[in-house]
Amino acid sequence: MSGSPAPTSGHPRLVHAVAATSALGGLLFGYDTGIISSALLFLSRDFDLSSREQEFVVSAILVGAMVGALGGGALSNRFGRRRIVMAVAVVFGAGALAAALAPDTASLIAARFVLGLSVGGASAMVPVYIAEMSPPGIRGRLMVLFQLMVAIGQLAAYVCGYLLAGTGGWRWMFALAAIPALVLVVGMTRLPESPRWLVEAGRVEQARAVLARLRRPEDDVDREIADIHALQDRIPSNPWRELRRGWIRPALVAALGIAMFSQLTGINAVVYYAPTVLTDAGFGDSVALLTGIGIGVMLVAAGIAGTLLVDRIGRRRILLLLMPGSALAMGVLALSFLPEQTSVTQQWVIVAALFAYIGLNGVSMQSVVWLLGPEILPLAVRGPATSLAALTLWGFDLLIAVTALTAVNSIGRTATFGIYALMNVACIVFVARYVPEPKGRSLEQIEQALRRPGRFVRELEELDRDDHPVTAR
Repeated sequence: MSGSPAPTSGHPRLVHAVAATSALGGLLFGYDTGIISSALLFLSRDFDLSSREQEFVVSAILVGAMVGALGGGALSNRFGRRRIVMAVAVVFGAGALAAALAPDTASLIAARFVLGLSVGGASAMVPVYIAEMSPPGIRGRLMVLFQLMVAIGQLAAYVCGYLLAGTGGWRWMFALAAIPALVLVVGMTRLPESPRWLVEAGRVEQARAVLARLRRPEDDVDREIADIHALQDRIPSNPWRELRRGWIRPALVAALGIAMFSQLTGINAVVYYAPTVLTDAGFGDSVALLTGIGIGVMLVAAGIAGTLLVDRIGRRRILLLLMPGSALAMGVLALSFLPEQTSVTQQWVIVAALFAYIGLNGVSMQSVVWLLGPEILPLAVRGPATSLAALTLWGFDLLIAVTALTAVNSIGRTATFGIYALMNVACIVFVARYVPEPKGRSLEQIEQALRRPGRFVRELEELDRDDHPVTAR
């Protein structure tokens, strides 16, 4: 069948080692963004934080992530993907220890800004590194491993938050992130550099040696090198200026739009503030934290399902299939908060709607968001364009972080979550019009389709039907 994924068993173990080790950046990213939801219940009491100050503590990491995402692409083009991922891990560890030792609110905000630099760098670079190392037939599931590790990191954060609950326990919650940061640094020392970056740097023989280790014996490494060369010859001296070219615009619109809707649909409003919102709605601290663990379990389950389905169903198709359910679940959640005094039945409906939303949004949008951009953005601008997509994601994440609690306090939970439900509907319309289906195609084929005149979405659909490589016109 056209576009069906190749079996993973025939691929060298190094391919999976690359994805698994580098995706530890996703685990750190998930842990450091997720741990704040549990820590906030206790550090807000230690530091006597107002709702606005709580939003500042949460959002500091996102401001740093915007800076890290913007700088990560440029640095990776100069120094290589692998070195930047290693540098990201070092900054992760330093930021985690600084947050754990913070004596006051200002120090904690500064430490979380430093953590954000590494979170942004990881979000920009790890998916690109995996995409450039992976064979087309299993690229989707290996890249979604990054999002799965984000979910595992968030689950670990919720579990640690529950086990370390109490005054002062939040310091250990932050400090534990230093351990996987160390593992990531050590693991990356044993992995090769991206062959596409090596070709771009003029180190073709090294690139050929890396590809020989990453591909099956029957794969045509020389043909892949030639394809990379053909695209590398078009790389401009100023890739940021190249982003303004009309032929790149369809891929850029799709990548930036998915990054934007990944946040506007409400996922991180739930991840960051679910325990706080639930406590304010009448749930006890213990129940709210246990619900957080349940959300973490759902995120992991969604990540596993997404890993299994993105190469089988496709990126665009999985969004169109599941995002309507995500919109419905968020709408039910909004309506469940209508009576101010929640009954036991109402609380069960709230929890069920939360879990349904996390599952449906997690399998679809959260599985695709870190996958689509590095797949469809052309090599000439992949570093800066992926950084721009990550910057967009963190910018809208910041918008959610600094407005969610304020919106709940000013217009109420029903109106706030109702807006997120409408954003889910808007996302479906956007995907139907602008998002292509890159399933089963090499990065070079996708770029050639982008260069053809006509609508990018239609070009890849025709490629899927024809079941033959695209040739540039």
